[in-house]
Amino acid sequence: MVRIAEEWLNICGGCEVTILDIGEPLLDLLPKLQFVHMPVLMDHKYFGQTGEKADLEIPEADIGIISGGIRNDKEKHVASEMRKKCKTLIALGSCACYGGIPALANQYALQDLYDKVYRQSKTTDPANTPSEDIPPLTDRVYALDEVVTVDVYIPGCPTSPDIVADALTSLLSGKTFTLPERSVCDDCPTKREKKAIAAVKRPLESIIPPGQSLEASKCFMELGYLCLGPVTKSGCGGHEKVPRCVKAIMPCRGCFGPIRKGANPMVDMMGALSSIGLDPKLIVDRPATFQRYIGAHGRLRPLPKR
Repeated sequence: MVRIAEEWLNICGGCEVTILDIGEPLLDLLPKLQFVHMPVLMDHKYFGQTGEKADLEIPEADIGIISGGIRNDKEKHVASEMRKKCKTLIALGSCACYGGIPALANQYALQDLYDKVYRQSKTTDPANTPSEDIPPLTDRVYALDEVVTVDVYIPGCPTSPDIVADALTSLLSGKTFTLPERSVCDDCPTKREKKAIAAVKRPLESIIPPGQSLEASKCFMELGYLCLGPVTKSGCGGHEKVPRCVKAIMPCRGCFGPIRKGANPMVDMMGALSSIGLDPKLIVDRPATFQRYIGAHGRLRPLPKR
């Protein structure tokens, strides 16, 4: 029996739903697994069931799964304890892998965020920043591997149930699990001519005519719709090769993260736009647009005040 511990940190909870959405394959896996800690599903307290213990305690496990990045000291403590107690640690979802949408906040200094929320919001009476009985925020949003060592990365917002099942199956059989370094464009069925026929426009209308197949459509970006497929890792479709957003006739938003470690999606994306005749300067707020899911690791940071 393989012991599993799972934690959710700075996250919405969608990745936990992904685990439940595995469906029938999960039924095959469950007899081999023992969940010893999973706050979203089971009542296991950090400090004992009645709060009788002084130190945070997470049971030892063979596999640990953490969703969400790190935004406060409590999450940092929990992540460190999970790393100590788990032989193999999985970063589940783009928040854990890259900071996710919450890391868009890394464009602002912490004090500026406090001022905006507690003193400058039109719908809130100005007040002091809370400081009692809550964990202090870290200076920015951190991806999991900026704080602890991560063994397996499963990106996505949320990720595919197929990938979670494949990862667990591989680990149970003693095999390593990695995703191939392929771009969304590599698996996109639309036709590319490497020449844009329109300026950049917002995807608020039907991208392809009713009744036209995806395979018969021209590349979304060449039609003028900003698509981050050229710089985004493929695999979000799970066992289906076609990427999820593309299958839904929507441009890729980049939730699966960079194609390979060390890549610079913002620079690469500007090159991809230029190569088909589009002006990157037409994209408002380029850093946040091109890196909306990957703002940790220093990719998004406060700009100097003018």
